[in-house]
Amino acid sequence: MLKAIKEERTLKENLMLASSTAFVAGVTNVAGMLAFLVFTSNVTGHVANLAKHIVEQNYHQMIIFVVWLLMFFAGAFVSSFIIRSFNDKSRWRANSTPMVIEAVILLAVAVYGHNFYRETDTEREIVICAVLFSMGLQNSLVSNISGGLIKSSHLTGLFTDLGSEVAERLHPTTGDVKPVEHKILIRCTVLGFYLFGGLIGGYFFNLYEFAIFYFIPLILLTIMYYDVSPLALHKLSRMFAFGKRQTAS
Repeated sequence: MLKAIKEERTLKENLMLASSTAFVAGVTNVAGMLAFLVFTSNVTGHVANLAKHIVEQNYHQMIIFVVWLLMFFAGAFVSSFIIRSFNDKSRWRANSTPMVIEAVILLAVAVYGHNFYRETDTEREIVICAVLFSMGLQNSLVSNISGGLIKSSHLTGLFTDLGSEVAERLHPTTGDVKPVEHKILIRCTVLGFYLFGGLIGGYFFNLYEFAIFYFIPLILLTIMYYDVSPLALHKLSRMFAFGKRQTAS
């Protein structure tokens, strides 16, 4: 899921990446909404709120929303910068490093929220910064890997693209419909798993509160394991074969 570039990616790899990351975004967004009354996987609403506070001249809230927007931007920037820095050395390292950072941040949110969070305004604002940064990392990473095809939480753009692609699929002048059908399937997968993640996040947050954030890094580690396990097994088999040859000689 993480090694193949846009031109080399199969439909299965794109569907697995779309489903897993959209599920993470859905869980994070609903859990963040229930915990902080703020959306944490996208920034469209934050821009609207920023405009509202500018009109009302509410300077403290203006600063908060500007910082939140910048944290999402910073996450996207860091993710893209890391990918470009490591891409020539190891494609898997380039794409897995932002995901490792995201997992560490969300694990820290889980630990802090579960054990130390006292629901003060300052704590709330800082934790939201951390979650927005992690979602910026993920959105940029998934977009880079898929060549812009997959955006795990950008549902406004998803519905726009889906409408255009359904029209293209149904139009009588469309020739080869397979590529369009694959795109439609990927968009529907993102939508379905984002909704599913939201349902799971809401249900389990009501039961376990911040402990739900422990679950998210496990999903991210599973994504990375899927890519690295064949390589690890190959190396182990070579080591085992080498050991057998040494013993035989």
